[in-house]
Amino acid sequence: MAARPMSRMLRRVLRSSVRSCSSGAPVTQPRPGEPSQSAAEELSGRRQFLREHAAPFSAFLTDSFGRHHSYLRISLTEKCNLRCQYCMPEEGVPLTPKADLLTTEEILTLARLFVKEGVDKIRLTGGEPLIRPDVVDIVAQLHRKGLRAIGVTTNGINLARLLQLQKACLSAINISLGYAGSQPKFEFIVRRERVTRFHKVMEGIHKAIELGYSPVKVNCVVMRGLNEDELLDFVALTEGLPLDVRFIEYMPFDGNKWNVKKMVSYKEMLDTLRQQWPELEKLPEEESSTAK
Repeated sequence: MAARPMSRMLRRVLRSSVRSCSSGAPVTQPRPGEPSQSAAEELSGRRQFLREHAAPFSAFLTDSFGRHHSYLRISLTEKCNLRCQYCMPEEGVPLTPKADLLTTEEILTLARLFVKEGVDKIRLTGGEPLIRPDVVDIVAQLHRKGLRAIGVTTNGINLARLLQLQKACLSAINISLGYAGSQPKFEFIVRRERVTRFHKVMEGIHKAIELGYSPVKVNCVVMRGLNEDELLDFVALTEGLPLDVRFIEYMPFDGNKWNVKKMVSYKEMLDTLRQQWPELEKLPEEESSTAK
């Protein structure tokens, strides 16, 4: 889905971090709202104590329920080469000025800060992350941070770059696919009419499997009146290919009002699937997963 890149404030924080690590400049007076040097040192000491004595995981990434968050998603761009009906208006969205987007260096600095706190998996998203020219270099640089996994969520149109991404040590692929059937309906959902696009996505899925990505994860946002009749077709894809299909509930907000007309609940999806496969079982998930 379209996701807006990080704010100017975060960019300033990142640039400040880069400068403070490299310049050796003297410490300046704190700005309003910032802790004093002694308070900052005390906070740093508390964090160090927690790391060494309280838990092996950073307190910064441990929530109030005691869950450790080691998975970071970074939006590389809000741009996309499709206009999927469940994600973006047909006319697109106002774009952030290029000067306000995170640079390659800032993205890597952000990753380094989170890795230092315990993050060991990073997923690159968008918009469509593969339209960003430096995505291969970003993956290669992230790999050098010692991450357990580096993933990307893509619409699959630009997976011609997949071999380059694999050589850069991309370890996981999620592909957003709104329809598993005919070309015309796919074009209707993504609001694009080039004949090759649907084939590009399917070719990309097969290429990922050929290169050894297993399983390839396929995400499908389910909307009533659009593709809820394709649930069985999506699951059938897994019978012949090493795919994990994940159905995502549509979030039908209309302004500030909740509109249920287009929403298909996960319970309704399960009921539909169990009519065809009564022995359907839930796969094990990570503790922090929101999957049902």
